Amino acid sequence: MVIFVNLQMLKLFSKIHNKFTNELPGDLIESDETRQVVEAAFSYVNPIKPSNPKLIHVSKEVVESVGISFEETKSEDFLNIFSGNTVLNNTKPYAMAYAGHQFGNWAGQLGDGRAITLFEATHNNKSTMFQLKGAGKTPYSRRGDGLAVLRSSIREHLCSEAMYNLGVPSTRSLALFSSGDMVLRDILYNGNADYEKGAIVCRTAPSFIRFGNFELFASREDTKNLQLLTDFTIKHYFPEIKSEGKDKYLEFFENVADKTREMIVHWQRVGFVHGVMNTDNMSIHGITIDYGPYGWLEDYNPNWTPNTTDNEHKRYRFGNQPQIAQWNLLQLANALFPLIEEVKPLEKILNDFPVKYEEDYMQMMHNKLGFKNSNEETKNCIYLLVENLQLTATDMTIFFRNLSQFSKEDTVENAFEKIKDAFYNLEEAKNSTYNTWIYWFTMYINQLQKENQTDLERKTAMNLVNPKYVLRNYMAQLAIDDADKEDYNLLNELYEMLLNPYEEQEHYQKWFAKRPDWANNKVGCSALSCSS
Repeated sequence: MVIFVNLQMLKLFSKIHNKFTNELPGDLIESDETRQVVEAAFSYVNPIKPSNPKLIHVSKEVVESVGISFEETKSEDFLNIFSGNTVLNNTKPYAMAYAGHQFGNWAGQLGDGRAITLFEATHNNKSTMFQLKGAGKTPYSRRGDGLAVLRSSIREHLCSEAMYNLGVPSTRSLALFSSGDMVLRDILYNGNADYEKGAIVCRTAPSFIRFGNFELFASREDTKNLQLLTDFTIKHYFPEIKSEGKDKYLEFFENVADKTREMIVHWQRVGFVHGVMNTDNMSIHGITIDYGPYGWLEDYNPNWTPNTTDNEHKRYRFGNQPQIAQWNLLQLANALFPLIEEVKPLEKILNDFPVKYEEDYMQMMHNKLGFKNSNEETKNCIYLLVENLQLTATDMTIFFRNLSQFSKEDTVENAFEKIKDAFYNLEEAKNSTYNTWIYWFTMYINQLQKENQTDLERKTAMNLVNPKYVLRNYMAQLAIDDADKEDYNLLNELYEMLLNPYEEQEHYQKWFAKRPDWANNKVGCSALSCSS
């Protein structure tokens, strides 16, 4: 039995509830044996006990938001509970069952292969699921061991918090632990497996329900449990839906489509590439989930994907993310169809998606460029800019951040000087694209002169949507390399910097820089796999 030494932590655990397992059907077999699980939304399974768990890093803001004091994170109770070493008496951990389409192909039953939900708890009227990633085998692990390595766990921990602080909807990371165990991984799936240090991430979300949860029941023509799951989801996570019958399910689908669209617009705003947008990696809350082979655009390239598994077809490339979101929503619509039995209203929501997305995208780009006005001239300025950014390697983050330094009184030559640091090959930019850029700067400065705002007002507004700091892959890899030697100083430095990505933070200026040459072809910096 666990003895709590802190009143705040005790208060949190007194508010534990397990509505997902209480209200939805569970697997009748309690075993981690890999198998097909039928007529069930989850399977009970305990986390594997790590041999020597140690707390590496904790997200202070997250722990305090769920009602745990930062001081309590130093306790043995915190270490044991959130590393999976101890199961609380009034809880019963479980893995969710779901299916999905992977790289456009039906994959059948998938489920939480290395994630185990500990419990749900309420704090300040907000319900949170606590889930361990890398906590051991479940019935859904297929050929895997259910474990995670330090490398991938650091990437998830840092990126979850980086995304949240960028204003991008995301799961959160409560804490990162080393397990004390070694885990065998083939990082690039090329036959060169090796042992790596094991780790566990405790992540949080309103829930971890995905498009695939609905696909599983629909694929098995289990309409009873499909309706149970959908009613449960609406009741607890979409209480604003008051309609009944088919209208209720249509309104639910439209809500999910809207939230998904908003999330994708944010991804495109900051240059985030998810890398593996399978339907089982799509949250019904419209939050970014499952940080695997993700990456950040450095040179602006709509055809780039960080995922080596997707190298040939580039299905999940940056520029294709809106289209993939719509395709994934089509699969969710197909799953919900047995509850609605009408094609046209579903088609309307799906057909409205790209129209609404284009409106949101254009507004987002107007904001990035500091335009208050919106007309054909501003739209043409945006279209031409997107073309220009691809003419020669141009750092997306640096370009848009430095763009705020422009003045209405600038000459076009001065304008070029202010953004030249964004070019990876300045000589190439000067020799082959200079005139094209001069033409664009002329358009841009002319438009700024028509805006009814001062340079300072525009700069302030632009710096709220164009981050100065993002978690570039090479930065995460440097933190991983140090952490492998049990040096966590850089991990902590990056975490602290990414808490305020829109602030100048001059003491972190060295990180406002282009990708270094050594990172161009380094594993973990330019190429990642789903095991990354």
